[in-house]
Amino acid sequence: MERQVARERTGEETDARRRVPRTDTVLADPRLAEAARLLGPGVVKTAVRQAQQQARDGTVAPERVRDTALALLPPTVGGLRSVINATGVLLHTNLGRAPLSPAARRAVQEAAGATDVELDLPTGVRARRGRTALAALCGRVPSAGAAHVVNNGAAALVLAATALAAGKDIVVSRGEMVEIGDGFRLPDLLVSTGARLREVGTTNRTTAADYAAAIGPDTGCVLKVHPSNFRITGFTRTAGTGELAALGVPVVVDIGSELLAPHPLLPEEPDAESELTAGAALVTASGDKLLGGPQCGLLLGAEPVVRTLSRHPLARALRVDKLTLAALEATLTGPETPTAAALAADPSELVRRAEGLAAALGADGIDVRAVASAATVGGGGAPGVTLPSAALSLPEPYAAALRTGRVPVVGRLEAGRCLLDLRAVPPRDDARLAEAVRAVRPTAGR
Repeated sequence: MERQVARERTGEETDARRRVPRTDTVLADPRLAEAARLLGPGVVKTAVRQAQQQARDGTVAPERVRDTALALLPPTVGGLRSVINATGVLLHTNLGRAPLSPAARRAVQEAAGATDVELDLPTGVRARRGRTALAALCGRVPSAGAAHVVNNGAAALVLAATALAAGKDIVVSRGEMVEIGDGFRLPDLLVSTGARLREVGTTNRTTAADYAAAIGPDTGCVLKVHPSNFRITGFTRTAGTGELAALGVPVVVDIGSELLAPHPLLPEEPDAESELTAGAALVTASGDKLLGGPQCGLLLGAEPVVRTLSRHPLARALRVDKLTLAALEATLTGPETPTAAALAADPSELVRRAEGLAAALGADGIDVRAVASAATVGGGGAPGVTLPSAALSLPEPYAAALRTGRVPVVGRLEAGRCLLDLRAVPPRDDARLAEAVRAVRPTAGR
């Protein structure tokens, strides 16, 4: 009897394998043919073979191979995957910092083809690269006589140091010799340009007199760096930009997280307009932080200084592409960015959203509750500043399951629970977030 049952099972398995549709038959499905046009035939064939193997293994029915192959297709042919940022860190460096606004995304798509990036269409002659984006940047910072854009914030500092101080001294406070992401240290970055560093003051106190004593014929510039990823409190003293500008040498101010103007929620964060008004010759910043734009480095300042930088040979090596210029201009001139919306989110509305999601998921038998949370700016900005928020609290196994789900969701672990903070999650993504939680419930719920 046992042998007969075994033979019957073997026969059933063999029959099922015979019913797995052939590759060419599956690829003839109009939906997969369209996917092959968008993603490439190789990507689609890989998904079809995976679906066929699942049918041979008995995990899907042979008649479901086409639908399974469609479900296995990636959204794009690139390796990067779109995720929902539920970490509570608005500008998460590992998640690409600022998400672009819908306006910026449309601008990038439009610029992806042939564009007039260096051509004046009315005259047919060559035009300044990125002229409209640069004009938009100057329009947002009235005190800037000119602007230039490079590929990131570190590049902005490198260009400034090279053009203004190669072979000369850069006077900088010891309390501002910071380390930025991934172990890169500001002193090493500056010395690589051929400039010499003249460190002044102490870790906690540096006065204008300290800078004045170090300035001489070999001084290229004074550098003031906002220590945006840490804070020193207590017995401290720093020299203001106005005090340094009175010393008679160019003052370069790196404001880090790139507020273009003062922000009421971040009163201690420096901004480009205020620093230039105070007398800075040049302000540098990153474009993918509080501005909410693409990765780039912004340089704003006096027209002669910016012209010197933009005409330096290194500027060509650091220039940005047309897609960055398009995204930057749309960020500057378009509607509110996701970063600005997250920063200004109403805490009571976040609580309402969290409670609504928790009630809906709880009705499905999921161990979830709405809890108070504290979000941060991130991206090396506003250290010590917390933003009241609300989160979904789930069992710890949900953290890994959600990261590897069909729609990846990245939260954080706290006190043995997985928290999904809603401060950086747009309201329109609430339904996607809930479905992602439901989709991993069989695995994470154990």
